[in-house]
Amino acid sequence: MRRMGRVVIAGGGVAALEAALALQDLAPELADVEIFAPDEEFVYRPLAVAEPFLAGEVRRFPLEPLVERAGASLRRTRVTALDPGARLVVTEEGTVPYDAVLLALGARSTEAVTGSLTFRGPQDSQALAGLLDDALAGEVRQIVFAVPAGVTWPLPLYELALLTRETLIDRGALNVTVTVVTPEEAPLGIFGTPGSAAVRELLEARGIGLRTHVTPLSFEDGVLRLAPEGRIEADRVVASPRLQGPALPGVTADWHGFVPTDEHGRVGSEVDVYAAGDLTQFPIKQGGIATQQADAAAQAIAAQLGARIEPEPFRPVLRGLLLTGTVPRYLREETETARAAVDTEPLWWPPDKIVGHYLAPFLAQRLGLVEHSLA
Repeated sequence: MRRMGRVVIAGGGVAALEAALALQDLAPELADVEIFAPDEEFVYRPLAVAEPFLAGEVRRFPLEPLVERAGASLRRTRVTALDPGARLVVTEEGTVPYDAVLLALGARSTEAVTGSLTFRGPQDSQALAGLLDDALAGEVRQIVFAVPAGVTWPLPLYELALLTRETLIDRGALNVTVTVVTPEEAPLGIFGTPGSAAVRELLEARGIGLRTHVTPLSFEDGVLRLAPEGRIEADRVVASPRLQGPALPGVTADWHGFVPTDEHGRVGSEVDVYAAGDLTQFPIKQGGIATQQADAAAQAIAAQLGARIEPEPFRPVLRGLLLTGTVPRYLREETETARAAVDTEPLWWPPDKIVGHYLAPFLAQRLGLVEHSLA
């Protein structure tokens, strides 16, 4: 009997679960999959933007049952380094050999606009809810939502701006101005002309100001400084975070800590080391993109272990569900062909925020996690 290959997946998030599910489908008799992660929970983060407005909540699930249902086992430990020459994963507890390793460690959020409220996710929901309370109490009159330089997935910030304005209008706070400041040429330009035009129309309809081609730098004494020049007065500024890669010892990375990968997810010249998700150099850091990278890597790993498949390369398709406070917008962009679409009806199924070939139906069927009813 052929020995099963030992596949270690470092990380317990979206890319890790998608890869485990893919290997369970593609190489169930060939891959012995173990996920290394210190986490107790799998956190479904995209609805963090809705929490301050009581329009949705972040979902949390025990990680171990999900991993087991995905055909893998969970080791509660943190990966601290990699020794590709010896084919060893280094953890807090010691070293573990592997036949293939997939790095899915994500990235770290850092402040990009000093003095702002950096909205990183669930941990900042209460702070944003406090800002809303201050605005409704008349203590805040000018709110600016700022997209810093280097942020390539600004959709959550647009959601925050739209949801904030909708809440203020609903509660009668019509004298509070809301403005989006961004270095983009057009709002959510990553979704092409149709998507950007739809977002611009939404902003105009809600009375949200927009300044493009400017980069927010810092907020102090009621003034947001901009580059290449200029300033905007504000009482509060909410900004997206900038991401930093994990810079894992033993793994090739750029000076931001991000890992270079080829179209099959291989890291540099290492034939047994793969990566997927936010820690890679692919510029757009988004859950659906992470699942596509994980699928490409899982196919390559399965073929390496002997599965009779022809691995498909990573060909990114960007999908975004934009919460608006009323009718959501579904945005889609094929990055290679520039084919774009926007609709108020779902453009994919299940119509979730994180679109994964395996993960989306897995969560929808087993956990009842479907978001298309959100407004």
